[in-house]
Amino acid sequence: MSPRGDRPMVPRADFKSYYGRPIVRPAPWTHDVAAYLFTGGLAAGSALLAAGGQATRRPRLRRAGRITALGALAASGYFLVADLGRPERFHHMLRVAKPTSPMSTGVWVFSAFGVAAGAAAVAEAAPLVPSRFARKVLPPVGAVAGLGAAAVAPALATYTAVLLSDTAAPSWHAAYPEMPFVFAGSALASGAGVGLIADPAPPARRMAVLGAALELYGARRIETTKGLLSEPYTTGRAGRLLRAGRALTALGVAGAVLGRGNRVVSALSGLSLLTASALTRFGIFDGGIASAKDPRYTVVPQRERLSRRNSPD
Repeated sequence: MSPRGDRPMVPRADFKSYYGRPIVRPAPWTHDVAAYLFTGGLAAGSALLAAGGQATRRPRLRRAGRITALGALAASGYFLVADLGRPERFHHMLRVAKPTSPMSTGVWVFSAFGVAAGAAAVAEAAPLVPSRFARKVLPPVGAVAGLGAAAVAPALATYTAVLLSDTAAPSWHAAYPEMPFVFAGSALASGAGVGLIADPAPPARRMAVLGAALELYGARRIETTKGLLSEPYTTGRAGRLLRAGRALTALGVAGAVLGRGNRVVSALSGLSLLTASALTRFGIFDGGIASAKDPRYTVVPQRERLSRRNSPD
């Protein structure tokens, strides 16, 4: 009731402060996208592993890499379509090619890799085919296709880093110089993990060391050189995931280097690297989403840039 005894006809307005509300709209992505990032990287790393096995005449390494590459790509396609909502949207994106769009480029890279990886994996079935002609033709076709998949693999592993960095999420955008190193290293480490489980040969161990070095270097830079925008990667769920991934990466590399003669240690190292790669992708994903939800990560860096721009030299 008002002082004059009139009953208000509408409820009292509940005014909320502008502060505390997101300024940029967080990406409307679910964790299907994080799973897509991991499986795409695994497919790329496995194709490179298969090419290494092919070049060094290690059939178990080659076979494991080719089959894993196709399986991971199929899973990646599932997660991508699940995020798009309708399968035909993927098909529609193939109607145009726009090099300036990371999504358009990524769809074409994904499709080209899928054709090559699929042909290489099918060639592994040559010994089971009753036709002598097929047994003769499939291996060379698989060799060419395997090298083709390996050639496209670096683009498949890193285009998603460009895709995230091209969004308005502050911590993703700020990390654009280092994000490709993290994603490339994570892809190599996961492919090496497959190799260590299947056949702990020198190519798999070298991949593990190189992948871990790239991933840890990039992640360290992201977590320490972005000022306030590094915070989402070191706190909360993202921080826990990235710390766990870093620890498992170190354990996986140590096992790969020191346990080269022990199949059990090598397999456990491979499993550690695979798990670490997944945790890293989910941690990067969560860090970017968290930065978009908190207006501090948009306003404070903008004010700092404006202050630097207006300050006298």
